[in-house]
Amino acid sequence: MAGRRYMDFHGNNVHHIGYGHPRLIAAIKAQLDALPFAPRRFTCEPAVALAAKLAAVSPGTLGKVLFTTGGSDAIEVALKLARAATGRHKTVSFWDAFHGAGFGAASVGGEQLFRSGPIGPLLSGTEHVAPFSCYRCAYGYPERDGQPDLALCRMTCASFVSYVLEREGDVAAVIAEPARAVPYLPPPGYWQAVREACDRHGTLLIFDEIPTGLGKTGRMFACEHDGVVPDILVMGKALGGGVLPIAAVIAKPELDVAGDWAFGHYTHEKNPVTARAALATIAIIEEEDLVENARTVGAFALERLAEMKNRHPIIGDVRGRGLLIGIELVRDRAGKEPAADAAEAVLYRCLDRGLSFKTTMGNVLTLTPPLVTTREQMEAALTIIEESIAEVARDRR
Repeated sequence: MAGRRYMDFHGNNVHHIGYGHPRLIAAIKAQLDALPFAPRRFTCEPAVALAAKLAAVSPGTLGKVLFTTGGSDAIEVALKLARAATGRHKTVSFWDAFHGAGFGAASVGGEQLFRSGPIGPLLSGTEHVAPFSCYRCAYGYPERDGQPDLALCRMTCASFVSYVLEREGDVAAVIAEPARAVPYLPPPGYWQAVREACDRHGTLLIFDEIPTGLGKTGRMFACEHDGVVPDILVMGKALGGGVLPIAAVIAKPELDVAGDWAFGHYTHEKNPVTARAALATIAIIEEEDLVENARTVGAFALERLAEMKNRHPIIGDVRGRGLLIGIELVRDRAGKEPAADAAEAVLYRCLDRGLSFKTTMGNVLTLTPPLVTTREQMEAALTIIEESIAEVARDRR
């Protein structure tokens, strides 16, 4: 309202190609002139082309697609598909995860804000386990030199998923974020171990790539860092270019088992304008080499943040991949007590200086800038953050 300009390093992970990309706006306008709406019982050329494109860019053999108008709805479709394909209804998911605000999505999600209060009861059979979180291991194992001590913990977090699948015996799907948007990254070998456990017990693996897909982590999809292909992948948020809402569920061909049933049935599921926006978004990401830009700019940011950590004891941990970056603030590094008050103070000082981002888990400065972010813009943002951290640290003395 005051006419100030901000760098948006939050964007709810929707603005991968920035705001109002001219190629995106032109594609939407052209599609509005050609065909603004196609009734749900018919398909249209943009929707068919988008399904083919998603199959081409997705890992492994993922290739059967249903569209929805948002990520939460897409999670519901994925859960229905897992039930139909396995004949089971139970799920295993993770505490602290977010998968959407619908009943099914909130049931498999693990944030109290979306699960508690007057909305219950939630879906039955939605089992939860502790997530991977090496800096704050739920099982109490320490780090060694800032890295998970796998020789000591033997990846208990993955073993417990396997344990639950064995004890339950009839779980339809494990649903998870391959890289938690807090962010937390899985320890090496984590998803391979979970994938093997799912295969042993006839359980499907669903990856929620709604915030991380389409290049955020420096690969087209976050799961590609770990070399694991899910049975079902869900994407959304950035798919519509930050202008229009569209999401997608893409599954392995052998899961095309429910042609007689309506898992989606959303009025705008094959809307030609939203499909055209998604096609234009993917074309921009590919042709402007934005995945590689996310990788290189993100690597630069993590290198500078590591140096910043050496200068500021209030920074307990720095982690991330590509342009999914977290700076965890603590009262002291030995005890790792979260410094939520300091994180909030840093947030508002950065806003005063023209930088917007969010805090997660109370004390993690979470940076998720668009993939078009330049090294110079990143450097300016990190300077703002360091100045703000230094001021807050001085005020706390």
